[in-house]
Amino acid sequence: MKIMVVGGGGREHAIIKKLKENSSVEKIYALPGNGGIAADAECVNIGACDIDSIIEFAVENKIDYAVVAPDDPLVLGAVDSLEEVGIPCFGPRKNAAIIEGSKAFSKNLMKKYGIPTAKYEIFDNLECALDYIETCPIPTVIKADGLALGKGVIIAETRDAARDAVRSMMADKAFGKSGETVVVEEFLTGPEVSVLSFTDGNVVVPMISSMDHKRAGDGDTGLNTGGMGTVAPNPYYTSEIADKCMQTIFEPTIKAMSAEGRTFKGCLYFGLMITPGGPKVIEYNCRFGDPETQVVLPLLESDLLTVMQAVTDGKLAETEVKFSNKSACCVIMASDGYPVKYDKGFEITIPDDIVNNVYVAGASSKDGKLLTSGGRVLGVTETADTLSEAVRKSYKSVEKIKFDNAYYRHDIGARALLAAEEK
Repeated sequence: MKIMVVGGGGREHAIIKKLKENSSVEKIYALPGNGGIAADAECVNIGACDIDSIIEFAVENKIDYAVVAPDDPLVLGAVDSLEEVGIPCFGPRKNAAIIEGSKAFSKNLMKKYGIPTAKYEIFDNLECALDYIETCPIPTVIKADGLALGKGVIIAETRDAARDAVRSMMADKAFGKSGETVVVEEFLTGPEVSVLSFTDGNVVVPMISSMDHKRAGDGDTGLNTGGMGTVAPNPYYTSEIADKCMQTIFEPTIKAMSAEGRTFKGCLYFGLMITPGGPKVIEYNCRFGDPETQVVLPLLESDLLTVMQAVTDGKLAETEVKFSNKSACCVIMASDGYPVKYDKGFEITIPDDIVNNVYVAGASSKDGKLLTSGGRVLGVTETADTLSEAVRKSYKSVEKIKFDNAYYRHDIGARALLAAEEK
């Protein structure tokens, strides 16, 4: 089989490495991929949002199966276009990808179908939003309606900060059209949990839970990033919580989307908060999370391609999806200064004994050398029988990787280990 994976980050590298385990896979193309992914797939210089060129390439190269990984091409309808030319694909169609593409849509969906989430108001008029800010509970959460590279959410601790956030999104166009409509949301408290799931629109199969670390600095300090590391499983996600989520969130969401004529097939990501009142949805993503994928897929014992094809064919109920009982830890190595300003172009050296556990996110290749080219450069994932051992192994591997300007957090997994000890 010839496989095409759309995207070019650490998440896509993890997907590609897992797909390679299937003996029927002869060739994998990554569009656009990156310098590190080039070791596991043929990278093609076509942007993930260049839908016309993606379709042209897929047809010309007789692609047997496609995986669209990032949010932007999914929301733009890449899966619809691939299916129209007869190429089976993993990922939701455009009308289902709206569950991430519009926060207003997803909030209204949850309200309509009784799915637990934070209280909210939606505004497309700046003055009305500002009027509401004068009376709403503080802290509050301001969200840009559309996609904003994971940066369109601001937790406002004061009323002034809330006003500034609304003005930044709606008047100053900080996120372009994505901020023309905003959601002002109740501030919830409790541990956060990420749960990715496979779904063919009929059944939903949750994957191993995980815990992301968004802040740039140790101790959860500094600016929000795309994610500085993850661990799995998440100790806050007990079997009791999992059962409740299946009954009140996971299955109701799948049924709600189908009832709306927007059957979701692909990977649906549930961003949850375990509040004193029970689990609630913070956000949905219409695809694999990054860097959650880098700890979840290494724990998948079933064949990924087989599961993906079952999702596409509507046969997930007949397909075994099995995960190991081990733990995983992924530490992100970034360029110093990320997520604001950073230098790039530094050579990266990765020892052969750990290269299989490294997922490259931001690197280019020149004259046979791997060079840094992004804020998040790579993720190092190790698995073990216990979380503490997985964390120890990950940091031991991190120390073996060298590039100038390297930066990483030193406490990935610390919060999870503390929570596990308290239970």
